[in-house]
Amino acid sequence: MNEDLKWYAVYTRPRWEKKVAYVLEKKGIEQYCPLNKIYRQWSDRRKLILEPLFTSYVFVRTTEKMHSEIKSLNGIINFVYGLSKPAIIRDEEINCIKEFLNNHNNVQLQKTPVDVNDTVRITSGALTEYEGNVVAVKSKTVKIILPSLGYRMIAEVEKINVEVISSTTRVSHKYQTHS
Repeated sequence: MNEDLKWYAVYTRPRWEKKVAYVLEKKGIEQYCPLNKIYRQWSDRRKLILEPLFTSYVFVRTTEKMHSEIKSLNGIINFVYGLSKPAIIRDEEINCIKEFLNNHNNVQLQKTPVDVNDTVRITSGALTEYEGNVVAVKSKTVKIILPSLGYRMIAEVEKINVEVISSTTRVSHKYQTHS
């Protein structure tokens, strides 16, 4: 495995995510366009469709040397920047997105600033052993933050399947519920 290869997010023209992923694939560039499985209801039928999870984002695994070539491809506007340089997306976050989408339909995204909160590990269920920062726990809903992009993915996870690793609060309860 080439250690210079890193995941980056590219910003695409509106509604060009799948086209950009296809172009990158044809060029032999590793890409990932997360597709959300959503059921749409029409008056006469219900259909499962695949639509991009992140509007105008496609992930590419590449080296810095390839950035100018990638930016020149049709449909790509630019790399997503953080701290004045292309933001590197951790492998763990890409894997978490893949796992999340494999196990859940109709995933929702919420744009969020990255906050410092309790760190938790999921102990059983679809996302076993994933760690993350808790933003809120309400009934059975756990929100997981993807810090590099500033998004939360939301899915139903039983509270019993989450253990607190470290807490930023002085509450000694095993679980803390935020409204």
